[in-house]
Amino acid sequence: MDSTPAQRRLQAIHGHLTTAAADSESLLRPNLTAGEFVSEQGYSVVLPEKLQTGKWNVYRSARSPLKLVSRFPDHPEIGTLHDNFVHAVDTFRDYKYLGTRIRVDGTVGEYKWMTYGEASTARSAIGSGLIYHGIPKGAGIGLYFINRPEWLIVDHACSAYSYISVPLYDTLGPDAVKYIVNHAVVQVIFCVPETLNSLLSFLADIPTVRLIVVVGGIDDRIPSLPSSTGVKVVTYSKLLSQGNSSLQPFFPPEPEDVATICYTSGTTGTPKGAVLTHGNLIANVAGATMAIKFYPSDVYISYLPLAHIYERANQVMTVYFGVAVGFYQGDSLKLMDDMAALRPTIFCSVPRLYNRIYAGITNAVKTSGVLRERLFTAAYNAKKQALLSGKNPSPMWDRLVFNKIKAKLGGRVRFMASGASPLSPDVMEFLKM
Repeated sequence: MDSTPAQRRLQAIHGHLTTAAADSESLLRPNLTAGEFVSEQGYSVVLPEKLQTGKWNVYRSARSPLKLVSRFPDHPEIGTLHDNFVHAVDTFRDYKYLGTRIRVDGTVGEYKWMTYGEASTARSAIGSGLIYHGIPKGAGIGLYFINRPEWLIVDHACSAYSYISVPLYDTLGPDAVKYIVNHAVVQVIFCVPETLNSLLSFLADIPTVRLIVVVGGIDDRIPSLPSSTGVKVVTYSKLLSQGNSSLQPFFPPEPEDVATICYTSGTTGTPKGAVLTHGNLIANVAGATMAIKFYPSDVYISYLPLAHIYERANQVMTVYFGVAVGFYQGDSLKLMDDMAALRPTIFCSVPRLYNRIYAGITNAVKTSGVLRERLFTAAYNAKKQALLSGKNPSPMWDRLVFNKIKAKLGGRVRFMASGASPLSPDVMEFLKM
């Protein structure tokens, strides 16, 4: 007779135990290092369960073979995005958090920073401002603008007051915006002046909307809508002021409450929304922290769309570790200029951009002359061989060749991640140099 799933799981656990010796203090084998796990059985382990359909194996991370990770190992009390931000504010209150180069007048300068404590104050004001306008707990809040500090502050306000954030791609056309707003029953939309007129042109088609908040808007330039529309338009600064004058206590969510509805861009039909709870997002990032560690001294550049779950998860992780987040100025063609000014230590991207960086550098090497090309090839091969052998490469190659390349990304990047699609092995190998 086949054993039950419970019996098979018990057998799997027994496989991690050793025979008790008279002087043994523990039945558990010592944990393997990450390298030992990878060399012996890869990044995952096979569980005794089988899928009900087909003869497929069920795998789990080699770092946690006996249970699913649902909380941060060091802080199991963090169960929601609100808990995560409260932890960050308590721990990193005076540390830099949100930085931008864009000035009030639209010019670009050096990065100016808001601390975790200051962001917390703004979060409370925005959430209280929404309550001031009668927005009920559980309402959908649309974010219709690109990455900037206000985006994350609104998202934190949603978490603190149990609202559901609904990101809207800034590149979406009217039909997709209307579909998502109606589908998610969005009651508030945060936008920028550039997208305000578009929203107002189809306001009659999104009847659930009660409030539009214009980020970066100027009070005396905000249109006044007829009361018959049932929609108010205010600036972000006005909402901050209204909230500060009537601060409300938090309405913290539970881990099983919905945190966000993340929609696809609608390139293959109508957009499809993934409903994600606070527990979903915390579990995702908690699992990643078993392999990745960041520090308050780290600096992250935010330019990947916050409407994508990749960047959203990255932001949950930066908060947990107290990382400073600098935003690009909004133009991907000027990203390298932003990198040089910010000098990030963490750079997360997608294969398309990494391929562009790789092609740009290799093409520059090929056209730099025979001697420089030979020097680069010698440096690349020597460093590659040292890394494969588990040895420290000679610092000479960094001084002669690679530091100049690193300077293109600000000169301090120590961690790079790639997501969204597969990265070519050649490009990955090159980036490790």
